[in-house]
Amino acid sequence: MPLAQNGAKRSSMTEPVAPGRKQSPPRSAKKELDRDLVAASREFAVESKARSWWHLFETLTVLAGFTAVAALPFSPWIRIASSVLAGLVWVRGFILFHDFMHGAILRQSTPAKWIMYGFGLLVLTPPNVWRQTHNYHHAHNAKIVGSHVGSFLTVTVDMWRAMKPRQRFYYRLVRSPLLIAAGYLTVFVFGMCVASFVRNPRKCWDSLLALVLHAGLLVGLWVLVDPFTMLCALLLPLLVAHALGAYLFYAQHNFVGVHLQPRHEWNFTRSAIASSSYMKLPGLMHWFTGNIGYHNVHHLNHRIPFYRLPEALEALEPLHQSPTTTLRPWDVAACLRLKVWDPHQERMLSFKELQAALQTSAASA
Repeated sequence: MPLAQNGAKRSSMTEPVAPGRKQSPPRSAKKELDRDLVAASREFAVESKARSWWHLFETLTVLAGFTAVAALPFSPWIRIASSVLAGLVWVRGFILFHDFMHGAILRQSTPAKWIMYGFGLLVLTPPNVWRQTHNYHHAHNAKIVGSHVGSFLTVTVDMWRAMKPRQRFYYRLVRSPLLIAAGYLTVFVFGMCVASFVRNPRKCWDSLLALVLHAGLLVGLWVLVDPFTMLCALLLPLLVAHALGAYLFYAQHNFVGVHLQPRHEWNFTRSAIASSSYMKLPGLMHWFTGNIGYHNVHHLNHRIPFYRLPEALEALEPLHQSPTTTLRPWDVAACLRLKVWDPHQERMLSFKELQAALQTSAASA
């Protein structure tokens, strides 16, 4: 494969250009390299339907098993542990739903459509609003203005300077670790369901359906069984899944080394390589998260099935230069500290660094 043979050369042409470094190649040559990389990725955007069905069956079976243990009268600690594991499997199921919505797996399968749409409602991700926001996110990833749809709002130092106190408070709230940890309520119940339905009831009717279905299951389990079973069988797994899911949404585009671009300079391939992370995880966590840690590959070509992302990363050498992160506590803390983009330094700043930059700017004015 040409890209594998000439990987080192092509990789260097997609790196951000820092002050004092050599200029990028001519724009026409850069576009040709970008086209070559995207074209090479298409080799992996071919699914095995048998493999896709197997992964769906495997995931739903494991999820049903952990949910059953969480619901049955075992020791409370066994039920809680099984509930947490079920939450991790919900994340994997969500990635299968996500791939189906992208057309990466089980395209044009009516049975798969009913299964996936039902799963989307259960996980508080209505298919209509997900399709709208997530497709927009892929088309605008890493743009300084406009990338907040389907992702976390990001402003520049100058934009922060112009914001009113109320806007700054809202921005701090949106990017706070507490809001991310409470993703069940903030991102999914409110953001994906309530807000979308209020904004457009006709187009987002399934947002209301998801809320009604979810509330019905919670109340039904509480009344017909008992509150602890409701907690272990449904609520706790979703609290775990949505907290992890919200953080993955965040860390995939807010990490040390990320690069953002103004709209007039935006480049699709660069947004995949430099603005989408590769999250290094143990094999079991890659299974639970459905390989979504290979996010740079996914943004290069969203039609690649989740189970082919590792081989695509191995073959497409320009993607090897993507910044990496992990779920280790210090890497999570480093990602969560990133708040505001500084175009001059070409990096994200913490709020402490932002205040220092503003003071320096005021002193030199």
